[in-house]
Amino acid sequence: MNEDQLRQMIRKIIEEEMDPNRIRIGVSNHHIHLTDEDFETLFPGQKMTVFKPLYQHEEFASNQFADVVGPNGTIKHVRILGPNRAHSQIEIARSEAFTLGIDVPIRLSGNLENTPTVKVVTKDGEVEVQGVIVAKRHIHMSLDDAKRFGVKLGDTVSVEINSKDRRTIFDDVICRPRKDFLLEMHIDTDEANAANVTADTVGKIVKK
Repeated sequence: MNEDQLRQMIRKIIEEEMDPNRIRIGVSNHHIHLTDEDFETLFPGQKMTVFKPLYQHEEFASNQFADVVGPNGTIKHVRILGPNRAHSQIEIARSEAFTLGIDVPIRLSGNLENTPTVKVVTKDGEVEVQGVIVAKRHIHMSLDDAKRFGVKLGDTVSVEINSKDRRTIFDDVICRPRKDFLLEMHIDTDEANAANVTADTVGKIVKK
C-alpha cells in the first residue's frame, strides 16, 4: 500500500466515524432459535454455552449445533443462537430451501403462521419445528435512531450499499426500532453475496 492509498483509507475511516447515519451491515447466516423444552430434548442435561456475543445486546452464537432435515435434503451443522426463545424458529437463505425441498416464506422473525415443518436433529435427540423462514431484510435501530431517520416501527425504507466493485440498493427494508437496539441492517447470505458485502461494508438510507 502506497502513501496515497493509505491516506485515502484513513480519510474513509474518519468520514465513516463522523457519519452517524451509516448503517452497519450484519450478514445473517443460517441459524436456529430454540425453546427451553426443545433445547433440552436436543441437548439433554446441557446448558447453552457462548461461542461469541453478537452485535445486539444479550444475543450470542452458541457452541451448540444441529442438523436441519427436510423432505429432500439436510443442512448440517447449523448453529444455535441464544438465549432461548418462546418459539423455536429456523432461519435459512432462499437457496437453502431448495436443498431441504421446502417452500419457505420471507417473513419477519416471529411470524411463523403456515410456515414449513422440518426436523432438527442431534446425536442425542430430535424435534419437529414448525417455523422455517427466510428472514425479511430489516434494520435494528434505537428510538433515537428512528427519530433521526424520521421512521417508526414497521416503516419500509431503501438502503444503498456500496461494497467493493458493486453498488446495490435494497428496497422494502423494514424498520425495527426498540430502546435497546443498536443500529444494524440484517440481510441473508444470498443477498450479501449478490451485493459483494464484506466485513467493512456499510449502508445508508436513500429513500423513505
